Amino acid sequence: MINRVLIRIRVIQVLYSTYLNESGDLKKAETELMFSLQKSYDLYYYLLALLIEITDTHTRRLESRKAKLLPTDEDINPNTKLAENLFIKQLKSNEQFNKYVSDRPQSWEDHENYIRSLLEKILNSDIYAEYLANEVSDYDTDREFWRKVFKTFIYCEEQLDDLLEDDSLFWNDDIEIVQSFVIKTIKKFDPEKGANQPLLPMFKDEEDRQFAIKLLRETMFNVKLARDYIDKYAKNWESERIAFMDMIIMQTAVSELLAFPSVPINVTMNEYINIAKSYSTHKSSSFINGILDSIVTELKSENKLLKK
Repeated sequence: MINRVLIRIRVIQVLYSTYLNESGDLKKAETELMFSLQKSYDLYYYLLALLIEITDTHTRRLESRKAKLLPTDEDINPNTKLAENLFIKQLKSNEQFNKYVSDRPQSWEDHENYIRSLLEKILNSDIYAEYLANEVSDYDTDREFWRKVFKTFIYCEEQLDDLLEDDSLFWNDDIEIVQSFVIKTIKKFDPEKGANQPLLPMFKDEEDRQFAIKLLRETMFNVKLARDYIDKYAKNWESERIAFMDMIIMQTAVSELLAFPSVPINVTMNEYINIAKSYSTHKSSSFINGILDSIVTELKSENKLLKK
């Protein structure tokens, strides 16, 4: 689930913090990197739990209406289609989900007002009206309902983004990425797999996990080598005048170019230029592009870029 785009961002953030604190502690940096990536994976489960919490809040509301002193016929015989949603029932029984939230507990209890507000938006929406009006009541309909709800009311929703950023500083940069994987997960749910429906792993494979660790190590080990290349082509700039973040981005990019023969040059270049656009000054991306392009040209001429 955690892709290399997010890995590169996290490595740069850890390096920024490490160098800013004038620490060269590799072990501490590795621990911080893996902790931050774990928090990204926590967010994946936290958002899945949000769907359950919305449904449970709706169910409790229906039960409380039945207990009113003078309940109406609608209170006594409510439409329970949402409360009995088959997709949510499968998610609630999912063994992988329940084990993870048991090992790493997270709760929406502190955000009851947000849950109630979100539920109201859903219940008053055309999506919900169409869901109730649909005479077909099956798993595909129930799953599609939640896919539409997530895309419409949760994905890139400003109030939720602010709430999540307040909950964890580690979630500032990965909310949109993780939300896209939640949508992917909803679409992949298969009723035939029941409680054993696989959820996305933290890393696609062990290679991606090793990519994260190796990228951090190579960048910290080869600071002087990368700085020599950067200084050579930043002739009109003294090192002290180059933005701190720009230097870290370029050092990491040079390390990736040299240490990962399976990663195409254009992929590495594009990824770090995009990071510069989001995390440094408005002129950084073009500056970094020029420096890296010159370094790549030299490395090629010296046969030091051994790409597969």
